[in-house]
Amino acid sequence: MQSSQLPAQIEFCSVTKMYGPIPAVSNLSLIVRRGEFLTILGPSGSGKTTTLMLLAGFVTPSKGDILIGGKSVAAVPSYRRDQGIVFQSYALFPHLTVRRNLEFPLEMRGIRSAERAKRVERILKRVHLNDFGGRMPSQLSGGQQQRVALARALIADPPILLLDEPLGALDRNLREQMQVELKGLHKEFGITTVCVTHDQDEALTLSDRIVVMREGRIEQTDAPEVLYDRPATRFVANFLGEANIFENPGFKIQSDVVQPSGTVAMLRPERIGVAAPAAPQHADSDLRQSVTGTVADMIYAGPLRKYHVRAGGDLIVVREHVASGQQIFRPGDEVRLEWLRSDVRFVAA
Repeated sequence: MQSSQLPAQIEFCSVTKMYGPIPAVSNLSLIVRRGEFLTILGPSGSGKTTTLMLLAGFVTPSKGDILIGGKSVAAVPSYRRDQGIVFQSYALFPHLTVRRNLEFPLEMRGIRSAERAKRVERILKRVHLNDFGGRMPSQLSGGQQQRVALARALIADPPILLLDEPLGALDRNLREQMQVELKGLHKEFGITTVCVTHDQDEALTLSDRIVVMREGRIEQTDAPEVLYDRPATRFVANFLGEANIFENPGFKIQSDVVQPSGTVAMLRPERIGVAAPAAPQHADSDLRQSVTGTVADMIYAGPLRKYHVRAGGDLIVVREHVASGQQIFRPGDEVRLEWLRSDVRFVAA
């Protein structure tokens, strides 16, 4: 079943949060569907963390209402909202073993000792920490602490899981491994999950839908592939990945559709091909636009090679996957850039 067909579990109804005269969140309306993984993405100061804190119950709205399961929780304290929460700092109890960290939320719910032990062993196995129950948090790696924090949030089977920059403290390789773990846990438990992050790759990898926020408001909400391929505004295009924005490029941008008023043309760097000026044309060249330019810079980044090409007065970014036998261009080389006219997008200026 598609996300849009699932029942709403969380609703923000025209929510505003003021800090003095400044709105951290302004007139926010948003629905999160049952079982959905929704990520709130935005730069610092966009209101994404305040939105999560409003949902967690650590902050109360200045205006509007928040519904969970159709019931208002705006005045309900955090400890009564039945939500699992994972913070960037993990917030594990340093004086308790892993097993006792996991038992604690069950004790608070009055669950008997035998049932607690059974749940702890089951969740330890699920997060691949079977042999670590007797260790202290200080004896664990960052990835292991992250797994314990996730296990503690999930052990009481909450209907909602909140993640606040959950992978921000990990190095890149470990972060990518944990993204796979998180995706697997969400699929297995089916818990409605709301995640806040500033990491675009993380949002694209994990989410069913992404909310991009700017200055306390929602800029765009969509599935990751739609948001990336068809951003509505220049801000979204630039924030989610890299984008070439053509305002006055010095040549006419060709497209399969008529450019709407109040928009500018946008093209993703990986949609652009680079070749020597005399290289053979593509078989579908009648569907493409090509321009000539001069390489200003070439950046090698492992699996990717990035070119900055001066063409028609604009500096165009081109990104290609490195492959054997490719021609490599250096600063000062003349090149031909080409792209499918159907790949051109128009975004609100």
